[in-house]
Amino acid sequence: MDHIDHILVVDDDRDIRELIVDYLVKSGYHATGAANGKEMRVVLDKQHIDLVVLDVMMPGDDGLTLCRQLRGGKHKDLPILMLTARNEETDRIVGLEMGADDYVVKPFVARELLARIKAILRRFRTMPPNLQVTEAGRLIAFGEWELDTVSRHLIDREGMIVALSGAEYRLLRVFLDHPQRVLTRDQLLNLTQGRDAELFERSIDLLVSRVRQRLNEDAKTPAYIKTVRSEGYVLAMPVVIKEYNE
Repeated sequence: MDHIDHILVVDDDRDIRELIVDYLVKSGYHATGAANGKEMRVVLDKQHIDLVVLDVMMPGDDGLTLCRQLRGGKHKDLPILMLTARNEETDRIVGLEMGADDYVVKPFVARELLARIKAILRRFRTMPPNLQVTEAGRLIAFGEWELDTVSRHLIDREGMIVALSGAEYRLLRVFLDHPQRVLTRDQLLNLTQGRDAELFERSIDLLVSRVRQRLNEDAKTPAYIKTVRSEGYVLAMPVVIKEYNE
């Protein structure tokens, strides 16, 4: 029997929540609604969910907080589509930084929401193998740093751990999978976010800036991620794949 994707819609507005759930069911999906983070966690503990539609503006734990919690827990790889009434670029960027896979602004056309959901699920299942960690206990060493691909954090020479957001990890992983190779912004967008829909390039520039901060880079003369004028960015360091016991 073919798998039918199950979408969890988290929105405190009952009318909007039920509207989305009904539309998804009519479109051939399983769909469940939750009014807040507590209800969301109950559903996630009891049922298999393929994607979460998560409203930003909610009382208590808002959508950004819930997104961060999901990315830091056992559901860290669950696709997330953020939904908000706000239309400022900074809000969209924050959602991406928290690890959201896409962002739709209210009011929205139901067909657009459905198209975004289909695109996320399609990308999630066709993600390039080099972005899917299949072997436990792997470290990627570069310069004075190591990236733990299981816990998804950086480790410096003294053993100090530097936490990464989901988006930061995905971007750094792309650079480490393609070391010493110039990657354009379009390539980085496709490999980290994979959107069929248009996405602003500034999100990549912002993520590069944040990853550089994690690496303690000098913004003017970075040693790791270098800017290639009119082309994109390049990880200027060779990488070495290691095991934990090396």
